[in-house]
Amino acid sequence: MLIRWFSLFCGLLLLPCSLAAAAPQGVLVFGDSLSAGFGIRVSESWPALLEQRLKSGMPDSTLTNASISGETTAGGRARLPAVLRQFKPAVVILALGANDGLRGLPVAALKDNLAFMIKQAKKSRARVLLIGMRLPPNYGPKYTEAFEAAFRDLAKRENVALLPFLLEPIALDPNAYQADGLHPTAAAQPVLLEHVWTALKPLLAHAGKGKK
Repeated sequence: MLIRWFSLFCGLLLLPCSLAAAAPQGVLVFGDSLSAGFGIRVSESWPALLEQRLKSGMPDSTLTNASISGETTAGGRARLPAVLRQFKPAVVILALGANDGLRGLPVAALKDNLAFMIKQAKKSRARVLLIGMRLPPNYGPKYTEAFEAAFRDLAKRENVALLPFLLEPIALDPNAYQADGLHPTAAAQPVLLEHVWTALKPLLAHAGKGKK
């Protein structure tokens, strides 16, 4: 299900003045269960925390979380054009691919679907942050290496920002995951927010410039 959060309050300023003075802009998070708040309260998820941070520095900004648990890149490809038309974001955080990997789907299809979504976002004049994923070693070195490289290759080819691995800061901490061993706990969400923020912050400083 598509979830959109609108905060009606502003907190203490956490963003530098250059961001606070930027044009109002929308951020779209387009991912799977890792971004949808699976197994925790939606308000505890890293996108919800990101919205709070954006609101504190850019009161007129909006964040739309169009992430769906279980989503693949094929599903995202089918949904994204309509979502872009509806919300017209200035920045798209594209965080899909994990379910393709867990299902062992072809890497070529993954790359094709992600490339399509990147092009659609750029066509709508949005800046893109591509968030990569890695797989456990039991999928075999050939597949896991090709899977990880796909995100890096796409970011370079399409000239978009890349965060290589969403779960990097908690990857080796078993206490950061729910009982399924796949989904981060509520306590891990602020860590993921800070990780995403390092790659997102430069895009926010320029996102409003191309939107008319």
